[in-house]
Amino acid sequence: MGETLGERAVETLRDILDAAAAGVFPAADGGTTVVPQPSPRDAGVMSFTGHSVVFTDEDPRWVREALRGTDCDALAAPLHPRFLTALMDRTGRRGETVDAVLVAGPLPGRPALALRGIADPGHPRIGYARGRRDEVRAWTAEGGVLVMGRGVAGRLEVSVEVDEGAQDRGLGRLLVTAARQLAGEPLWAQVAPGNARSLRAFQAAGYRPVGAELLLQRKMPVCPSE
Repeated sequence: MGETLGERAVETLRDILDAAAAGVFPAADGGTTVVPQPSPRDAGVMSFTGHSVVFTDEDPRWVREALRGTDCDALAAPLHPRFLTALMDRTGRRGETVDAVLVAGPLPGRPALALRGIADPGHPRIGYARGRRDEVRAWTAEGGVLVMGRGVAGRLEVSVEVDEGAQDRGLGRLLVTAARQLAGEPLWAQVAPGNARSLRAFQAAGYRPVGAELLLQRKMPVCPSE
């Protein structure tokens, strides 16, 4: 079990994330902390054990009123569909899935895989990552792709993709282990809870679950029909 932040003042989402990466979490007091968005791109909700964080530029008084409007337990309110719907309506954003959030420290040594850098901006994994992260880098290995970039509050995030024919061979674990060796700092991952194969790969590589998260994406303008 990690320590708790207790009464220590927290000013930004990055403060909270850096503390969580070090094993120091908000007090499990059933409360919700509201902090400003770390960037115009990133808004959402992150839930730790017994405490949640809403990062939005909306008025904190509105957030707390909307949480009370869910008419449910304070622990459940921040990720309750009623609150999330109200937040999406208020911000004009769309929600994605609620992901498990994991973190791991850097590892020494060189990756066991032969990785080749991907520079092609048209690569589908790079294009997808650039919509959600900055400073995106990508590598390919036989049967898989590794992508890293700076996401929420500048944290370093990793995602991988394993070809169907290369699954169940431990490649996912090798890829996310290689990411730790390339990172040089704490490395974050967001994994759909139903993706048990991916969760097992990250945990086998030493990533530990720290919470759950839902990000609110800005809606893209609708292009006129041609």
